[in-house]
Amino acid sequence: MDNGRGRAGEETYETGSGAPSAAERTLEQSIGTQIRQRRKRLEITGAELAATAQLSPGMLSKIENGQISASLSTLQALARALNMPISAFFTPYEAHRDCSYVKAGRGVSIERRGTKAGHHYQLLGHSLGEDIVVEPFLITLSEEARPYTAFQHAGQELIYMLSGKVVYRHADRIYLLEPGDTLFFDAGASHGPEELLELPMTYLSIIFYPIE
Repeated sequence: MDNGRGRAGEETYETGSGAPSAAERTLEQSIGTQIRQRRKRLEITGAELAATAQLSPGMLSKIENGQISASLSTLQALARALNMPISAFFTPYEAHRDCSYVKAGRGVSIERRGTKAGHHYQLLGHSLGEDIVVEPFLITLSEEARPYTAFQHAGQELIYMLSGKVVYRHADRIYLLEPGDTLFFDAGASHGPEELLELPMTYLSIIFYPIE
C-alpha cells in the first residue's frame, strides 16, 4: 500500500504509519530552508548574514521561514554572502521527492566513524531531505569481530537483525537480538554489541539525525 492520492476514480489507500500527509512546499519555503541550512553549516548567525547581505534581521527571518518572496537581487546578495550559486536555491524545489535505489551487493563499503575490526558497514542509500538525515547501513560482523559497546552519536537508531545472534547493550540495559528482532533507541547513549553469540551476523542499522 502507499500513501497519497490515487488516480481519478480509484480508492485511496494509506500505510499504517502515523506520519502526516505530505504537504507541498512552496518555492519560498524551499528557498528559505536552503538559506537557513547553509547559514547554519557555515556557523553564521542570522544577524551576521543579514548584515553581510545588507538586509534587516526581520527581513531575513521572513525569507528563511518562507513568509515572503524575495527579489532576485536579494537572493543574489544572500548567495554571495553564503558563497553559493543562486541556482542552488531552486534545485531542491525542482527535485524534492528523493529516492535511492541500490542493487543487492552494490552498497558502498565505507569506513564509518568508530568502525572496528570485523565490523563491516555497507551504506545502502542516503536521504537528501531538508531537515533530517537518514543513513541505512547493512552491517556485517565477521568472525574476527570483537564486542564494542562505546558507539555514541547524535540522533536515533533502529536495528533489525537478519542473521546471527548478539547481546546488544544500550546504556545500562542489554537485549538479546536474534533474526527478526528490532531495537530502536536514542543513539546519544553508549551502545553496541556486548556478547557475540553467533557469528557471522548481519543486521540493518538505520540512523536518523537532524541537520544542524
